[in-house]
Formats: sequence, structure tokens, C-alpha cells
Amino acid sequence: VGVMFGDGARSGKWGVLIVSLTRGDTLFSRNADDRMQPASTMKLMTSALSLERFGPDHQFTTDIFRDGPMATDGTLGGNLYVRGGGDPGFSNRFLRGDPDAPVEMLARFIAGAGVKHVRGDIVADASAFEARKIPEGWQSRYLGLSYAAPVSALSLNENTVWVVVEPDASGNAATVRFEPSSSGIALSSSVRTVKGSRGASLSIRRTAEGQVSARGWIGSRSGPRRYELVVDEPALFCAGALRDALVAQGIRVDGAVRLGTTPQNAARITGYPSPPLARLIAVMNRESVNHYAELLFRDAAHAATGNGSAESGNALLRSFVQNKLGVDSSEVYAADGSGLSVLDRVSPRAMVALLGYAHNAPWGPTFHASLPVAGESELLRHRMRATPAQGNLHAKTGTTNTVISLAGYVTALDGEVLAFSFIYNGNDRWRAKSTIDQVGATLANFVRE
Repeated sequence: VGVMFGDGARSGKWGVLIVSLTRGDTLFSRNADDRMQPASTMKLMTSALSLERFGPDHQFTTDIFRDGPMATDGTLGGNLYVRGGGDPGFSNRFLRGDPDAPVEMLARFIAGAGVKHVRGDIVADASAFEARKIPEGWQSRYLGLSYAAPVSALSLNENTVWVVVEPDASGNAATVRFEPSSSGIALSSSVRTVKGSRGASLSIRRTAEGQVSARGWIGSRSGPRRYELVVDEPALFCAGALRDALVAQGIRVDGAVRLGTTPQNAARITGYPSPPLARLIAVMNRESVNHYAELLFRDAAHAATGNGSAESGNALLRSFVQNKLGVDSSEVYAADGSGLSVLDRVSPRAMVALLGYAHNAPWGPTFHASLPVAGESELLRHRMRATPAQGNLHAKTGTTNTVISLAGYVTALDGEVLAFSFIYNGNDRWRAKSTIDQVGATLANFVRE
């Protein structure tokens, strides 16, 4: 194994630790106590932190409150509050429907509670989390991309919106709309319909003021064109989508959509529960969804300290590493929960200690089941195929321009369960990736003499 890591990359640095969980001894170590950039293997830290805090069956809720009286005819005399509970799964990912499906269902719950008319505003409450929406250390080139959407306690569809452009009659303005429909986003459009063409020349972008700007032309014979954008203000986007869904449900809303905080004496009307945490963790790790990691990281911090910030999450994680894993807290630093930040640091020793702790924890089966499988799961489907690692090695990947990492479990030929953390920081990442796959297959074939 040592020879493989020596030959596997011409530059950069390796951090490696391989431990037998069956026997408790170390099989290989290199720079195991060095703090290294983990990329998405950081999601394993977030997984353990949230499972330890909440348990696999926990559900987060998006709650609806009122601050005024409700008359017998269903008229609500005050405002309607949408309070975000840090649910990453408030999206159509878990519902078989279009992007409006989550807010349509919540609107039905509100209608079912007897609300027919809201005299006040629809107020978006994202106060469970810090005001900062872009974590420290996210590079500017990430911003505006769906995997780096702003973070908010009140989120919808992973804080992305579809902009749909459809032709009208030749010479007329084209139809430009949002999916889901949301009065919480301003739209400026000058798209025209051009006669006869099936083509389109469109510019769809966010402006500095937070509007969505649509410019260009679309042919009268063209089908709909769809563009995905991240939203600047997730809470307003969500509340605006709910307002539109309420109106579509036949509920009259007199007021506007705005940000605010739910009063302490407000009365709860209804709520929308998330899938169990076990399902959220599975999506996060199998598909490496940063949005889920950022919310779950802050959820754990908010539950523990009342402060849903990345700084509070880092303090909670370091305490967990020190007190539960028995590793010096200085070996971990989390600027975010997903591993996207260039400031994140984890030592291979801390990662393997986490894997060992999870292996014996009550929530261990949930943790293990969330990991991609070599040669089978999406993130590892084309790696270690037709080797002893296929169907055997379960691990989380990590990839950025300067990081390749893999951390998880593999069962050796003699039945020993091995935990490993491979972290490469440098520019020779594809050669490093090949090395990791060779070592993974070798470990699956390992037998003691």
C-alpha cells in the first residue's frame, strides 16, 4: 500500500489512515494527524453530528402560524407566518409532482385548517439560522451554481427556481414564468416571439438587485425553454411560492410577502414534516448534495445551542470530535457542513475515529446504508468495478479542483472490517484517484498471513 501511495501522484500531499475495526490495529498510516482539506467527505462529519443529535427517525417541520384572530368564516385577521425549521427536504424531490408540489400540499393543509382569507401579509421567518447565506470559504466561481445555492432555514426546492420561456404569437412578447410560481421574486422580461423559427437566443440571469432578467428572442415554433437559477433570498422565494399556491387554492391573500420573525404568542395552524432524517442523510451522501449538508449542519447547531450558524456548528463538531471520538479538536475545522469551503480541515485520524464511532453507534446502520457502494452507486458506479471492492466497499467521495478523497468501510477477504480515510491535496488528482481505487481493491483482497 505504501508503494502505491508513493507512486500514485507526482506532486501534492497524501493523508492516509487504514484501521481494522475488527482487531483495533492500524494497517497503514501516513500524515494521519495532519489537517487536510477533505472536500465532500466532510459530509460524513455532518451526518454523524446530526444523527447523534436527532436520531434517524427525526423529522424537521416547516410550520405555519397566525398572529391574529380567525373568524368563523375562515378570515384570518392578521398575518400568516411561514417559519422554516431547516428542512432540506421541502422540495419535489420526495413528491411525485412538478416544482409547485411542496407548496401546493402545504396550501392544502392550510385550507384544511379552515383558512379562506388572509387579511395580512405572508411573512417568511428564517430566523433559526444566521443571516449569512454564503459560507466562508466558498469561492466566487461557485456562486450562482445549484450546488452552491444560498443557505436558509426556510428553503424550497433546494433554493433553485426554473425560468420557463414559451413563445406567443409572432411579434408578441414571449411568456416567461417561474416554476414554482413565486411572487417573492421580481421578473424583468423583454423576450420577443420571432416568426417561424424553432430556435431561441436567450439571456436568463440574476441581476445585482436580486431580480431575474430575461432578454432575447424565441421562435414561434419553438418548444418551452427551461433554465435553472439559484435564488438570492430563499425565504422570500418560499413564502412567495406559498402565497401563489394559496391563491391557486382559492384562498384570498390581501397582503404582501416579506421577511420577519414569528411572534412568541402566535398560534400554530399546521406544518409540513420532512422525511425522516435517515432518508435525508441517504440523499446527502449518495448524491453529495451540499444543500442538505449545510442545513443539517446548522440544524444540529441550532438544536444544541439555539444558534444555527456555521460557527456554532464548528464548535459543536469540535466538541464531538474531542469528547466522543477521543481525537484532539484541533484536527478538525468546519467552515461549512458540506466540504465545499476551501477553509475546511479534517485529519485522517479524526475521520477514521468517526467511522469507528459510527460503526458501533445505535444509528450506525443508517450511517452505513447512506454510503455509496463501489461499482454500484451513482458516485462510485464506474470505480473499482470487476474488483473485490465492487459491492463491498462503502464510502463517501470528495472531489474539488485540488482534492480527491474517499472515506468509509471495506470488508477484507478474511472478514475483517476495515475503516479508511484517503485524502489527497494537490494538482495531480486524477492520478491520485486511480491510486485510491487500486488501494480500495487491494484492501478488499487483504488477508493476514
